[in-house]
Amino acid sequence: MRPKRFILLIVIAIFSLSSEPVVYHSVRFVHDGDTILLDEGERLRYLGIDAPEIDYETGKSEYMAHAARNLNRKLVDRHQVKLEYDQEKRDAHGRLLAYVFLENGDMVNAVLLRQGLANVMLKSPNLKYKAYLVDCQRKAMREKLGIWRDPAKVEEKLYLGNRRSYRFHRPNCHFGRRISRRNLVRFPSRYDAFWAGYSPCKRCEP
Repeated sequence: MRPKRFILLIVIAIFSLSSEPVVYHSVRFVHDGDTILLDEGERLRYLGIDAPEIDYETGKSEYMAHAARNLNRKLVDRHQVKLEYDQEKRDAHGRLLAYVFLENGDMVNAVLLRQGLANVMLKSPNLKYKAYLVDCQRKAMREKLGIWRDPAKVEEKLYLGNRRSYRFHRPNCHFGRRISRRNLVRFPSRYDAFWAGYSPCKRCEP
């Protein structure tokens, strides 16, 4: 056997032994468009997106919330999924944070964005798929799918964005007024803020 070929075979063998096997998880329950329960009892929140909220107590759910849950349920309920983590593995509530992949390779986070059933919600340092997720959202926005069919709220004259948090605020929002000049970016409309990959403040709800 030639020396070069022998060395190549050794490298391939070492790589095969060191590569970790793909681990799949079963989904036991789908809470809504961006939260699921795995069979092992772990509650998981999808990274990089925010789906409309379902209010199980009052029934006053956000626009397209049930459609988002239904699509998520169709994609993952009782199915096998692969998890990919970013820099942070858990949130402040102890939930797992992950990008969720189907057996065919599709990322569920991206599918929900592409169908207009979630908006991008970035949080540093978990920015591995930032460009891809924003691109999926922009395609849904252009085609006015899902939540992008909803009539716009009464527009402010401008919105204040924070380059550090990737959130945007109404001009009179307490948190918006506290943005440092270095991190401040102004958007002429909500559409422009979403287009840039920013998500709305939970307090002032722009």
